[in-house]
Amino acid sequence: MNRKNDHVHLADQFYTPSSSPFDDLRFVHQSLSTVQVDHVDLQTTLFHQNFALPFFINAMTGGSNWTKSLNQKLALVARETGLALESGSLSSALKDPSCQDSFTILRKTAPQNFLIANIGANHTAKDARQVIDLLQADALAVHLNVPQEIAMPEGDRDFRPLQDNLQEILATSPVPVLVKEVGFGLSREAIQSLLDCGAQTIDLSGRGGTNFLQIENARRTEQELAYLEDWGQTTPISLLEAQPFLHQADFIASGGIHTPLQACLALSLGAQAVGMSGEFLHRVLHQEVDDIIAWVHTFQEEMQFILAMLNAPNLSALRHRPLVVLGETRDWCQVRSIDVRPLAQRCQNT
Repeated sequence: MNRKNDHVHLADQFYTPSSSPFDDLRFVHQSLSTVQVDHVDLQTTLFHQNFALPFFINAMTGGSNWTKSLNQKLALVARETGLALESGSLSSALKDPSCQDSFTILRKTAPQNFLIANIGANHTAKDARQVIDLLQADALAVHLNVPQEIAMPEGDRDFRPLQDNLQEILATSPVPVLVKEVGFGLSREAIQSLLDCGAQTIDLSGRGGTNFLQIENARRTEQELAYLEDWGQTTPISLLEAQPFLHQADFIASGGIHTPLQACLALSLGAQAVGMSGEFLHRVLHQEVDDIIAWVHTFQEEMQFILAMLNAPNLSALRHRPLVVLGETRDWCQVRSIDVRPLAQRCQNT
């Protein structure tokens, strides 16, 4: 499964946490805080369940012996921190049963954790049920990855079945389903289409993190699709596009989230949870499990620091703190008729 190994190597090669579209978002500092840091409550609700932390290990890898070892490390981190965990795409496990253990190691290692299986929308409801059973999954992610398939030398070229497959999976899945992008973001038009299909949980997965168009282009002989590598909406823009729909579905923010501040900004814009892939992948490749566990605890504590500085005792209060949108993100919103001014005037006393 060289392609799966290529994806990991290239994702780490292109890992760039230094610049972020989240730089366009600024909290308005609240000088008089009445919050005690260790009392800040980070609980969130997703899939009608309560989670102690609003971030999780998002989809990454699987399909080879090497990626099995990476999944085992990720599952160990999840087990020791209580984080939810999403598998990489299980399409390879459907095609080649010999690689299934590179995915089932997740449930074997973290038997009590909330585990999300992951499959592409090119698969049928029968395939979806098979991967749910394989991982004994608590939920299912169905990913949409048209730009990746276009750039992939061996990728799909016929996307006609996607909507019908998605509707059938949403209607028949025995576990909750989230529909997700894979790093190209969602527009309000796409969100409305997903809601019309029956989606209740949506991962916006915007541009700014792992770039699968860049990764697949690097695998092409001529790399002739480099001009498309900035395709899609960023995660902050996707969150702003999603504002009219926050009461119709639960939204997950992923794509380019590396710091506690970026996570808090995403949650402030209405995300119920934050998924991180690139950051966890980079760490699992270069750090020991104990070091990653310590980093997770630090991430949690620093999120509590930020909420305390905003005089926000919980995530509900965080969503009422004023936030200013600047730069290219503001420019996008202006031409898309998204009024971001109310965000800067949100009530500070809630």
